[in-house]
Amino acid sequence: MRLNWISLLAVTLGTWTSIPARAAEPGTPPSGANREATVELFRDDFSRFPPGMLSRPLGFINGAIQEYHYLANRGVPLGPWGNSICYMDCWAAGSDDGKPYLDQILPTKGGRMMARLFAPLFVTGEPEWSDYTVEVTMTPKATDDIAGLVFRYHTNRHHYLFSLQEGKARLAIRMPLEDEFRVSRFRELAAADFASKPDQAYRLKVENRGPEIRAYVDDVLVVKATSDELLSGKTGITANVQARFQDFRVTATSEASDAIARTIATRNQDLKELQAQNPQPKLWKKFSTPRFGAGRNMRFGDLDGDGSLDILIAQNIPQTPDDKAVEIGCMTALTSDGRILWQRGEPDPGKGLLTSDTPFQVHDLDGDGKNEVVVASEKKLLVLDGRTGEVLKSADTPRVESYPAVNQKVPDKWPTNVSSADCLAFVDFSGRGHRGEIVVKDRYWNFWVYDSDLKPLWKGQGMTGHYPYAFPGGEGGRDLLAIGYALWDGAGKQLWSADPAFKDHADSIVVGNFSGDPKQPHKAYYCGSDEGFIVINHRGLIERHVRVGHAQAAAVGKFRRDLPGLQFMTVNFWKNPGIVSLFDHEGELLQQEEPHHCGSPMLPVNWRGDGQEFVLLSGNVREGGLLDGSLRRAVIFPDDGHPDLCAEVRDMTGDARDEIVLWDQDRVWIYTQDRPFTGDRIYAPKRNPDCNDSNYRCNLSLPDWKPVSARLGSN
Repeated sequence: MRLNWISLLAVTLGTWTSIPARAAEPGTPPSGANREATVELFRDDFSRFPPGMLSRPLGFINGAIQEYHYLANRGVPLGPWGNSICYMDCWAAGSDDGKPYLDQILPTKGGRMMARLFAPLFVTGEPEWSDYTVEVTMTPKATDDIAGLVFRYHTNRHHYLFSLQEGKARLAIRMPLEDEFRVSRFRELAAADFASKPDQAYRLKVENRGPEIRAYVDDVLVVKATSDELLSGKTGITANVQARFQDFRVTATSEASDAIARTIATRNQDLKELQAQNPQPKLWKKFSTPRFGAGRNMRFGDLDGDGSLDILIAQNIPQTPDDKAVEIGCMTALTSDGRILWQRGEPDPGKGLLTSDTPFQVHDLDGDGKNEVVVASEKKLLVLDGRTGEVLKSADTPRVESYPAVNQKVPDKWPTNVSSADCLAFVDFSGRGHRGEIVVKDRYWNFWVYDSDLKPLWKGQGMTGHYPYAFPGGEGGRDLLAIGYALWDGAGKQLWSADPAFKDHADSIVVGNFSGDPKQPHKAYYCGSDEGFIVINHRGLIERHVRVGHAQAAAVGKFRRDLPGLQFMTVNFWKNPGIVSLFDHEGELLQQEEPHHCGSPMLPVNWRGDGQEFVLLSGNVREGGLLDGSLRRAVIFPDDGHPDLCAEVRDMTGDARDEIVLWDQDRVWIYTQDRPFTGDRIYAPKRNPDCNDSNYRCNLSLPDWKPVSARLGSN
């Protein structure tokens, strides 16, 4: 992948095309409601899109790039549409005899898209759309799976469906939670025999009037139902077979259109008032990163010893075609002003983006008050002087000798000619009050523990997931290590394991007592990939298992001040990207929304300093911003040309409130608040240690306060 691919995404959006109304086909007359005066809410013949795949120029790049990088799309701009399954390169535009079309080009695969666990979706409209009629001309290339319309769309896991498939016309609602692993839930509403044929065009139409749903094929009523699960939402098209779509149209009565407009205006006014209550982002610093820039591969720490946070940017060297194993190539250390402190290796813009974790950290490994850089490169574990980048210590990276018997599939042959160091974490297994031991982990199955002199201590196996979590709780003040669905002590003893209960690995892990009651024991919380959101108690027993889909990343903080304890905000990715879920400390699902169709690192933000925290979704002007505990965009970024590929949150000015670092491969912009803090004490939450950074860690923010007089600086 090359540097200029990101700039190529900025393709100019085409203009909307007006198309003539289609004459009604013979058959049963439409309902009386349809004879009322109508307003066209939206119409598109898809001529706005250039011929070819809509994911060009990125094409078939590893879809994991969008787990924690923001891309508005993988090719041409899609607005006002959205590709709900953002990483699927499944939509292509063209024209046939002068008639534009949009094709779903992927054939049925993987056991009917893994038991219809997900399907390509192309959606448009507003969440407030209700009482509307949507129609499209659809030509299936096969009839053994779904092809049709979605409506009352809330998320890509919660919407209504009208489809033709397997000799039926079908109305159903997709339910947001599953009962079984990778088996989606649909509630059947109505079905009727309908022998659709490949390569034959059908005009599909759905009328929504309150809970009433009426579905037509070529203006003939074929099924109807009553359902009030969702009464409003976006609309669009879907297909699990190759299918062609033309002439998409959404209409409503004048009365319904006016009601929608009023609801949207109220929403926008409420958001405007909410955003006005919060500090606005103000540009603090910006600088360029010529040739040595990277994607979300940045670390923070005081490298030069001046008491301020510095930045370490690394470029990665993929060891396999799919980025399952990487090493660190060029590293550039610089101040928050962009002044280069040192650089190690040859910069290469082609090695700037990444789709995996990477093994480098900033940490005072020996406890002398000066930070080192610990990195895996060229099959070596290296300890570098933080001030100069010079090598202080070196040892071989560990060798993979075997794989554990776990539910997650182990490859028949993992490449042995690559480094085993997928990521690094620091723990206190000695009880000295300092994180002087190093955990080195391979991709999913093995881990090794080293002391500060890089001497091996012990090793373990299991369904390790992506990134471990170390916390105090062992004998003698020693840390315990939560890695995968298991808990280990500092001597290498496994205290418990829930690995056998799960079929997919943990994407993020955090352990603690987040109830607000200090007498309560700690619990372990997991984003368990396709297993969803999981809570395991301190004895290793599963307390809560909520199958929300592929739970990818999480933030823990005080997002709802009206609730006890802390809350968890998670985001989904594979098969159902962009769904944000809010849980309480017991694991009870409180709310779900789909603010965009991409992943996010989910970063807690102490923006106000008054105890109300937000979560940074992304730096994008339109789809990003800071979400509050009601999943509203409480803060948005100015439209000033800033980068939005990557984001991180740190207190850079020293006033306890967070700054927001936005960057791409070419430049870094840092935002702070546009006003000083006022008050006697300021919220100063305790976060994950900077030395244990990862694209897959659960981002933790524990409540804490300090007097304003104790502030170290201001913006």
